[in-house]
Amino acid sequence: MGIDICPSEIPVLLLYNLDPKWSTREQAGALDATSQLDKALRIAGFPTTLVQITNSDLTSVLSGYNPLEYIVFNWCESLPGVHHSEWLVADYLEQHGFTFTGAGSATLASAYDKCHVKRLLDEAGILTPTWELYDKGCSIDWRRFPAIIKPSREHCSEGIHRDSVVMTETRLKSRIRYVIRRFERPALVEDFIDGRELHVSLWGNGDIDVLPPAEMEFPSFKDVHSRLCTYESKFVSESEQYRSIRTLLPAPLSECELREVEQVCRAAYVLMGCRDYARIDMRMKDGLFYILDINPNADICPDTSTILAAEFAGYTYDDFLKRLVLLAAERHPRWESEFSLSILATSQRVSN
Repeated sequence: MGIDICPSEIPVLLLYNLDPKWSTREQAGALDATSQLDKALRIAGFPTTLVQITNSDLTSVLSGYNPLEYIVFNWCESLPGVHHSEWLVADYLEQHGFTFTGAGSATLASAYDKCHVKRLLDEAGILTPTWELYDKGCSIDWRRFPAIIKPSREHCSEGIHRDSVVMTETRLKSRIRYVIRRFERPALVEDFIDGRELHVSLWGNGDIDVLPPAEMEFPSFKDVHSRLCTYESKFVSESEQYRSIRTLLPAPLSECELREVEQVCRAAYVLMGCRDYARIDMRMKDGLFYILDINPNADICPDTSTILAAEFAGYTYDDFLKRLVLLAAERHPRWESEFSLSILATSQRVSN
C-alpha cells in the first residue's frame, strides 16, 4: 500500500467545523478532539495544516490551497448553520478538485436517508429489520412489537431514546406523530431486534479489512426500552447510558459467526459505496445478523469503537490515521503514480 512513500512528502489539510452557535462546552470538546487528531497525524509524519470552518463559505478558507499539493483529511461533519450538510462539504471538495479522506458526496447524502439504505439492503438480500415509512395522514397498519420509531433522515442516533421503543399500537401512533412533528420528516418504524448489538468497523478499498467486531453490552438495563444506543449514550458523558453501556472487544463470536459478520459487512460496505473506512451497526438474534445502520465517515475520536477495535488489532491512533491518508493519496493525481510504481516494484520482487 505505497510503503515507499514518506508521510513527510504528503501535506495534509485537516478540515474541521466549529459552529459559533455551539455552547462553550461543545466547542471545547470539538477543539479537543481535533487537537488529538492533529497530534496523531503529526506523529505519523504528515505536515498538517488546520483549516477551521465556521460558516458555509468554504471558498473563503480553501481558495488559498492548491488541490494538487494537499490531501484533505475530511473531519468536517457539517457546514455551520446548514442542516444535513455533511455531503455538501464533500461535494464542494469534489467540485474543486480536492482529494480527501472518507466517503464521497453521493454516499454521504444517501446514508442520511435511512429508507434508501434499507431499500438497498432489501434489494441486495442483506438482512435488515422489517420496516415501514409513515408520514402525515398515512394509515398506520403496523402490528409487530416491540417496534422502534426513528427519524428517517438523521444520524448519530439523533431522536432515538427509550421512548422510541414501543410495545402497543397506541404508543406507536403517538411516537410517530411526535417524530413527524419534531423533525418535519416522515417517521421510520422498524421491528425492534432485542438482541446483541455489534459495531463492525471496516477499512480499505478493493481489499477491505474487517477490524475486530465490538459488542455493545447493556448489563444495567433490564427494560427493553433502554437496551439501545441513543444520542445520549454516545455524546452526553453524564448520562446513565454513556456511563453504563460497555464496549466488549472482541465480541465473543464463533468462527462461523465471525465469518458471516465479515461477509455481510463487506457486502454492505461495497453496496453503500463506502470508501477508506466505515462502521456498520448490526444486531444478532436467533443466529441471524440484521444491519441497523451504515456509517460512512464514522466517528473516529480515540474513545470510539472503531479506534478501540483498531488498537485491539495492533494499530495505534496515528497508524490508523496514516492509513486513511495513504488510502486517499492512492487516488490523488500527484501521488497515485508513485503508488503504482511501488506496487509494481513489490510485485517484481515477489516474482523474482
